[in-house]
Order: sequence, then C-alpha cells, then structure tokens
Amino acid sequence: MKVYWLEQTEEDVPAEGDWLSPRELAQLNGMRFAKRRADWKLGRWTAKHALAACFCLPDDHLSLAEIELRPASSGAPEVFFANQPAPATISLSHREGIAVCAIALESGALGCDLEMIEARSDAFLRDYFTIEEQELVARNPKGDRSRLLALLWSAKESALKALHAGLRLDTRSVSVLPPILPLRRFGSTEGCLEQAALGEQPTESVEPWLRLHVRYAHGQFFHGWWKQTGRFVRTVLATELALPPMPLTPGSRPIGVNLRVRGL
Repeated sequence: MKVYWLEQTEEDVPAEGDWLSPRELAQLNGMRFAKRRADWKLGRWTAKHALAACFCLPDDHLSLAEIELRPASSGAPEVFFANQPAPATISLSHREGIAVCAIALESGALGCDLEMIEARSDAFLRDYFTIEEQELVARNPKGDRSRLLALLWSAKESALKALHAGLRLDTRSVSVLPPILPLRRFGSTEGCLEQAALGEQPTESVEPWLRLHVRYAHGQFFHGWWKQTGRFVRTVLATELALPPMPLTPGSRPIGVNLRVRGL
C-alpha cells in the first residue's frame, strides 16, 4: 500500500466557507464551540487539498466543495466526489492548529495521528499502556520519557483508527512493538534518536520517517512509520506499508498516481 501525506495549519484555512458542500456547511453550523469548528474546518481543508492533489483535481473553492468526507457507521471518514463514493482510504488527525491527512488509493486499513510531546503523569502510563510498554518506558532515560510516551500514544491512536474503533477499544488492546527508537545519530533508522530540543523544527532530511510496528490483541499486525519534528510526533499505520508516506503539495500531482476521477 502506498500512502500519501499532507499537513496544513489553521493559517491555511480561508475565512469564507464556499469550499464546503451544503451538507458540510449544515454540519459546521451545528457546532457550538469555536475550537471544535476551527479544528473541523482545518481537517476538512487539509483532506480536500490532499484528495485534489492525489486525483489531479482542481483545487479552487467550487471544486473543493464537490469533495466530501462523510462518517461511516464506524465513525471513520469516507470520501465522496460529486456524491459518488471515491476509491480512496483516508485518515485524519489534528492538534494545536496543525492537521495531517494520510491517503491510500486502495482499500485496506489505514490510520494516522499527530501528537504533541508533553509531560504525562504516572497514572496515564499505568492506565493506558501495556505492561511491556510500561517496562519499555522504565528502561529508557528519563529525558526521553515525554517523547516516548507521545510516540507510544500516537501509535496506539493510529492503530485504533485503522481498526475503525478509536478510543471505544481499550488502548491496551494494541501494543507497540520494540525496537521503535533509532540510533543516536541523524539519518539512521535503528536504535535511539538524539534528543531534539522542544520548539526546534528539523527538516525532512534531518528527521526521517522511521519504522513502526503495532500488534492488536486479536492477532492483527499493523506496520508503518513515525517521525518527530519539533514538539510533535507523527505516526501512520496500515496492514502493509513498505514505504514511508509520500508528501503531497496542494495543486500538484504525486508521481505514480493513476487518475481515476476526471469529472469535477
């Protein structure tokens, strides 16, 4: 499975809502809280631009309004172009004014997550992580604790999204498999990563995507990638994901995508 990846920020989202469909505008108008509205708009804006780039569709506001994300019975987003189901699997996450969108142009399980590195309590570790994960945290330096917990939590979130279950499932039903941290030198994909100062924004070449594996308690395995940039950890998981996510640029066509939609 090939996965494409796009990130956007709140500053990218226009104030007007003419890029939303009538159904989406009605959904937005039903939201009471400003933060919820802003997060929802950011996620939709990011997803629509990612889909337009993947399918070589126009990204003007009128065309974007023809692209919709609708919740399936599980709550997972499903993609529609001009009211017709689209051949795409999608996952979204947002945090602190940043949204990420992962897209696969084939069927299969897919989940992504964006998590901020921050202090977590001992109770959080005990309540939401397996014994093996707790032991992994205990074996690592205290200076890596917040980063490691963010990575473990993000990987769980991605796996639970791939299962179309979210936090309805016990987070201990998915277990992140070691090794998960790269060597203490840049450019490697094994061992333990040199600590990055919070607030720094390393480039793609400095912080590569690194391997990640998660096991579901009922026997299913998910394979994927993770990376840290500044204060955030990103993860993406699928049943099969041999290559790191391929970055998208709004308005561009990713190399190798077979166009299946021409109708917008």
